[in-house]
Amino acid sequence: MSRAEDKGSGEPPNRVYLSHHPQHSTARTISISICHLISFFFFFFKLCVAISLSMEALSSPLYLTPRPRHSCPVKWSSSGLVLLFPPRLKTPAKHNNMGIIKASVAVEQQTQKNITALIRIGTRGSPLALAQAYETRDKLMATHSELAEEGAIQIVIIKTTGDKIQSQPLADIGGKGLFTKEIDEALINGEIDIAVHSMKDVPTYLPEKTILPCNLPREDVRDAFISLSAASLAELPAGSTVGTASLRRKSQLLHKYASLNVLENFRGNVQTRLRKLNEGVVQATLLALAGLKRLNMTEHVTSILSIDEMLPAVAQGAIGIACRSNDDTMANYIASLNHEETRLAVACERAFLLTLDGSCRTPIAGYAYKDDDGNCIFKGLVASPDGIRVLETSRKGLYAHEDMVMMGKDAGKELLSQAGPGFFGC
Repeated sequence: MSRAEDKGSGEPPNRVYLSHHPQHSTARTISISICHLISFFFFFFKLCVAISLSMEALSSPLYLTPRPRHSCPVKWSSSGLVLLFPPRLKTPAKHNNMGIIKASVAVEQQTQKNITALIRIGTRGSPLALAQAYETRDKLMATHSELAEEGAIQIVIIKTTGDKIQSQPLADIGGKGLFTKEIDEALINGEIDIAVHSMKDVPTYLPEKTILPCNLPREDVRDAFISLSAASLAELPAGSTVGTASLRRKSQLLHKYASLNVLENFRGNVQTRLRKLNEGVVQATLLALAGLKRLNMTEHVTSILSIDEMLPAVAQGAIGIACRSNDDTMANYIASLNHEETRLAVACERAFLLTLDGSCRTPIAGYAYKDDDGNCIFKGLVASPDGIRVLETSRKGLYAHEDMVMMGKDAGKELLSQAGPGFFGC
């Protein structure tokens, strides 16, 4: 009840002070006492209402539902779903005489409509792809103060061919750039300003009018073994089924453990594959440790495979950021985030892959790293899909761009020669 309502609801205010004068009659004194009693009841009623509203607010979904880690306002554009960053925290629900007014995303969208983003980041919509986009966003905001302003960065979710076709193994879909093509097209068409990719998904030839001058610091390149019934691959009983959509993992797995079965079309994001494992579709699966770390899901890891047990995919664990070749502003922004050691290692591995020019059905693995003496060590592998033939090589040289690219190419030529004609055909 407002102050004005309080004044007009009972006796005139000057009656409150009459009790201080002994000459007033007993009737008037009783009247004053009744007025005090009424005031007390009004105060008690208002207190009960306030407590009731507070309890209702605390029990509302605004308080009880956990806020997603990367919750943010959204809108649709011609290129896909747009997430506006940085996210604004919602204020608690406010009260009026009619009840509770809950916070709404639509209200927040309205405040963002007139804000022109300085950078639009294009990405796939999987939890891992978004985690990589968030990492890029956070580094840009920390490095450039103007990008820390509200609405300065937008994230645009783009669905790729690899996302749309889930019913077939990737090897059967064929083609290159299954997880990058649509994002690259949006970049070239000016619908986004930069594109964030998992480097292992990026074809060896970049699309015209684009450059990729930046790699973020590389995560752990190893693969993780996950099982509910065995502590390692060696402990899986003969005939056990391991789920993986990777021919690289399948070939190395069968080469060492021929008694195991492999379910090839074991696709989906990390959460989907773990659900299938829990449902008993397979007895074990192999996932990139880098992705589990970025998703904060390493508690699911049963054991970690060494590089000797399972050589990683070319550029596994590395994030690449691309922009248009004529956009100097974006090139400068993302160049400031580049991790040179990662960029050189990825360049070496991709030179190896480019030389092999492996088909969609060729298992290829490659890993370059800096040893304790500061030199580059490169290990490369090609295999037949059934794991019967596995060819390996290694190189050592200076940790410098020209030397490392030559090492990758030379290793590729060696394995091409060993494999012979027809080894890399579809």
